[in-house]
Amino acid sequence: MKLVIVTAVEEFEKAILKLFKKANIKNFSSSDIDGHKNGASVLMASSWFAGQKSGNESSLFFSFTEDENIDALFDIIKEFNSNIETNNPIKAVVVPIERFI
Repeated sequence: MKLVIVTAVEEFEKAILKLFKKANIKNFSSSDIDGHKNGASVLMASSWFAGQKSGNESSLFFSFTEDENIDALFDIIKEFNSNIETNNPIKAVVVPIERFI
């Protein structure tokens, strides 16, 4: 069993639900998050509303699942990312689980 964590911009939320289903990942959790990219300091300082929230609305999904489901999910995400026209691909990481109850 491993932990898979997936992040994406909010517009891909429904697509991720389909990708999880296709990868046979039935149990997962999700949360709304703000994604940030470090901008050039000159641009940040010159912003008229410098204190304004600058994050992108994003989603985080995670699931404790088996290796074969994660392998399928990664293949599906690679295919999905190769067909998008944005610089915000779906990102995924895997964390091994040493112990669980």
